[in-house]
Amino acid sequence: MQVTTLFKPSYIIGYLKFIRGINLFMVALTQYLTAIFLVGTRESWLQVLTDKGFFLMVSGTVMITAAGYLINDYYDVKIDFVNKPDRVVVGKKLKRRWVLAGHTLLNFGAIGLGAYLSWPIGLTMFGAAFLLWLYSNQLKRLPLVGNVSIAVLTGMTLVLVAEYFQERTFIIACYAVFAAFITLIREIIKDVEDRKGDERFGCRTIPIVYGVAKTKVFLYIIMIVFSITVFILLHNISLVLPIVLLLTLIALAFGIARADTVKAFSNLSTITKLIMLLGVISMIFI
Repeated sequence: MQVTTLFKPSYIIGYLKFIRGINLFMVALTQYLTAIFLVGTRESWLQVLTDKGFFLMVSGTVMITAAGYLINDYYDVKIDFVNKPDRVVVGKKLKRRWVLAGHTLLNFGAIGLGAYLSWPIGLTMFGAAFLLWLYSNQLKRLPLVGNVSIAVLTGMTLVLVAEYFQERTFIIACYAVFAAFITLIREIIKDVEDRKGDERFGCRTIPIVYGVAKTKVFLYIIMIVFSITVFILLHNISLVLPIVLLLTLIALAFGIARADTVKAFSNLSTITKLIMLLGVISMIFI
């Protein structure tokens, strides 16, 4: 197959579906809002938007994230045929070799951009790329380890902003903790949603090892620890985020208690995305 095949409309559409454009947009938006509202001032937003170095860093983060989606779907194609057969792209719209090619190019591009900006950022990009590959290949099939890996990587998207600007690192770290916790909750909920296919192919996620009932209890514990941690970190700065978080987590807890179908857990996963969005919006009031 010629290289030009990669640029055919069917392959481009396949890649766009793969890399989950909305999620990538949210990653970029979060980093930019963090820079505008947590690092600078509302009056300095134009300076942030025109910062070429920051644009390159955000681009690198988005590329690493997209590469992670590609390699995850590459390894999960058999599981996805069980859990989400209508959304399978590998082997149907995109050949496996082109998935790997896209993954490799995106990672090398992101690491190159990071190294151009600074060695710490370049090494962070490399570490993220390696951890995403390891997650897709092994870690996601282990109880909790894979969930924590993705949570840490999500938090790192904000830590990169602090590393780039070298300002207000504490408040950004607080939001990184927030992002990591809500991502951990969402990843466990997704494991419950996908347990049928995961179990068939030997995955050992928390719902498979301990059952759905105990997984719900584990989620409640995480949410309690989450609320306490955010309150301790932010109560002297602003009560907006802790209050909003508490109210949304109470609603989520009731939803988890009632959930007993794949569709119900899928809806809960969507709610966690909304909580993340509320967290990002709360930056405006810090």
